[in-house]
Amino acid sequence: MPEAAPAGAGRLAPVLAGMAEAAARWLASLDPAQRAKASYPFPADQERTRWYYTPTERGGLPLAEMGPVSQRLAHRLVASGLSDGGYATAATIMGLENVLDAREGWRRGYDGRAVPHRGRDPQLYFVSVFGEPGAGPWGWRVGGHHVALNYTIGVGGQVSASPLFLGANPAMARLVGPGVLRPLAAEEDLARELLDALAPDQLKQAMVSPEAPGDILQTNRPAVRVGPPEGLAAAGMLPQQRGLLAGLLDQYLGRLPAPLAEREGERAAGESLDAVHFGWAGGAEPGQPHYYRIQGPRLLIEYDNVQDGANHVHSVWRDPGGDFGQSTAGE
Repeated sequence: MPEAAPAGAGRLAPVLAGMAEAAARWLASLDPAQRAKASYPFPADQERTRWYYTPTERGGLPLAEMGPVSQRLAHRLVASGLSDGGYATAATIMGLENVLDAREGWRRGYDGRAVPHRGRDPQLYFVSVFGEPGAGPWGWRVGGHHVALNYTIGVGGQVSASPLFLGANPAMARLVGPGVLRPLAAEEDLARELLDALAPDQLKQAMVSPEAPGDILQTNRPAVRVGPPEGLAAAGMLPQQRGLLAGLLDQYLGRLPAPLAEREGERAAGESLDAVHFGWAGGAEPGQPHYYRIQGPRLLIEYDNVQDGANHVHSVWRDPGGDFGQSTAGE
């Protein structure tokens, strides 16, 4: 069993202890061969910072190769790093693989996977643990199509929760009757509400390109590489507009357990939102391909909905100065 969270963890102590316990219980449920596939030493930087959001074979143990008890414990680990709403969103995205399989005629393969498999499979999500949970620096990772969770826990209660990627294909699926399923609805709707609230001169600053890029610009790079922020700075927004920007940030932070979301919010925005920029590219009307970026000193959010007739969302939260615990693992 893991050691107790460090005393300095403070408000994060229950979250860190929950992650460590969930990771340890999952590892204990595996047989030796499974555990060898799932476990890495810490830091194993080359492996730990390799991440994907495409359907690609990767390191770790997939749900498809676990028994039902281990699968449940793996989901418990996922839930330990997310809020209730964040876990519901991630689980829904995993389940969308069935819908996507049907739309593609049940024939898609999974890149790099040699054993018999489904190309779109809610069980092709890979789980990895780095180091010993709760004993010194350690980390864990869960990744598959449109879900990428990366946690690094340092000594003294330091924790990095990025990159954190959630996507959806389809972004909107019709249900029986008038209802629709939109796992990432608020990520679009709140950003569009902010865009619509801008005055013409502000909108001109916010629009960084008339064309939306085909994907998030940073893709799955292990480290963020960006230039100066583009778009409209929060310092140039009216109070109502700043409130809308803050609400959009909260939507991404709300994927995390509340104590961790609060800490990430303090780190991302610092003392003020003034230095945070909002930039939009592509069409302003619903249904048109579009992209936006929110950027600050310790913050990069990218959202893209262009592919498959603007019905395929990619969204990611990153910390340019702290992804994969760059500023926490050694503390």
